[in-house]
Amino acid sequence: MTPKSFRVGLALGCLITGGLSSLVALGQEETEPTTPTGRPRVYVAEVEALIHPISAEFIGQTIDEADADDADLVVFMLRTPGGLVDSTRTINTSIIESETPVVVFVGPSGTRAASAGFLITIAADVAAMAPGTHIGAAHPVAGTGQPMDETMAEKAASDVAAYARSLAAQRQRNVDLAEKAVVESQSFTEREALEAEPPLIDLVASDLDDLLTQLDGREVTRWDGETVVLRTADAEVSNVEMNWRQKLLSAIAHPQVAVLLFSLGTLGLTIELWNPGGIVPGVVGGLCLLLAFFAFQILPINYVGLLLIVFGLVLLVAEMLTATYGLLATGGIVSMVLGALMVIDSPAPELQLGWPFILSSMLALGLIVLLLARLGIQAQLRQPVTGRSGMLEQLATTMEPIVAGGAGRVATRGEIWAATSDEDIAEGEEVRVVKVDGMRLTVKRRPDQISGGAKI
Repeated sequence: MTPKSFRVGLALGCLITGGLSSLVALGQEETEPTTPTGRPRVYVAEVEALIHPISAEFIGQTIDEADADDADLVVFMLRTPGGLVDSTRTINTSIIESETPVVVFVGPSGTRAASAGFLITIAADVAAMAPGTHIGAAHPVAGTGQPMDETMAEKAASDVAAYARSLAAQRQRNVDLAEKAVVESQSFTEREALEAEPPLIDLVASDLDDLLTQLDGREVTRWDGETVVLRTADAEVSNVEMNWRQKLLSAIAHPQVAVLLFSLGTLGLTIELWNPGGIVPGVVGGLCLLLAFFAFQILPINYVGLLLIVFGLVLLVAEMLTATYGLLATGGIVSMVLGALMVIDSPAPELQLGWPFILSSMLALGLIVLLLARLGIQAQLRQPVTGRSGMLEQLATTMEPIVAGGAGRVATRGEIWAATSDEDIAEGEEVRVVKVDGMRLTVKRRPDQISGGAKI
């Protein structure tokens, strides 16, 4: 082969190879996955609750759905007073392992993401806040809301502070401020967080539309160091909501609902003890107590407050059994009100019960207990109407004369009974039953007949 022919063959080979490569690249571009409408898809979910296992499940479920649908972005509208550290770590693990970029947006204006919400915000691929919001105050407290001893408090704060530093460092956010939010319980407005050097958050947006506008074309570094460019222009927004089970369990974790469930559960079991075999009060009471204890695992509960509520219920019942002229009942209501004031131990406004709820619920519960206790006592004092005991003190009419020590017949309650008496009783006279011995009654004259002088 001559050099000239070799050069011609080489040029033709390169031309054919280049053409095939172009065709392959064109085919790859044409088969690139897109949404049915060709628009970017953004998943949006609102998290407006305490951070607990249910909210962690919901956030993880939303991320999984977005990953399965090959979405371009997940946005969590976050507003929370805080929650459990374990649930926070579960949520952040889901965010870190997500295939879809995750944005945490603290909004709308006037809300906050405190404590656990702060840790979730700085763990996101993009942290955003609305004007008039704040984050921070992430110092840990005991699960019961009570102050921890100095050693345990220092260990817990050190552990959470280290966690916050690691999140901030990996996301290239302000490590010092992240630590101060935990150790010193500092909070930061959206401007303070954005203008810090380096910043705690990435941007400030007035609403979701403004957020998506600012995010379009933004380059984001993922947790593993991979860099992606966000596409949010003219995005197709898919709103994700909790399913009915998650909504129910999340609602139970509300302080007011938890206290009502505990009170009603205690009341139900008390009614069952008053009237064994009622079944329904016991079942409902047990169910309410189990749901209340589920909520108490999440809420910062002061158990002294719970004991005061139970003690108040006991005093209300005791009022019906003893003649204290309202003294025990007053003490019971006061005890229940004080217990309701103490039962939630947190400065967060979202967790406070409030006087209207406390007074209305405790007074209503007190009235219910008083009514049920009175009905129960009246039922116990009522004369039996069936069986051997039901025959005592019943009125009867003699069908024939009864000689003292002898026997005769009497009619009572539509039945004819053999009867005996220790006194002479004339025919047709009204008597009362004083004893039941097998199928024979012992009767006596009515007191008014004795005083009036009955005829023989």
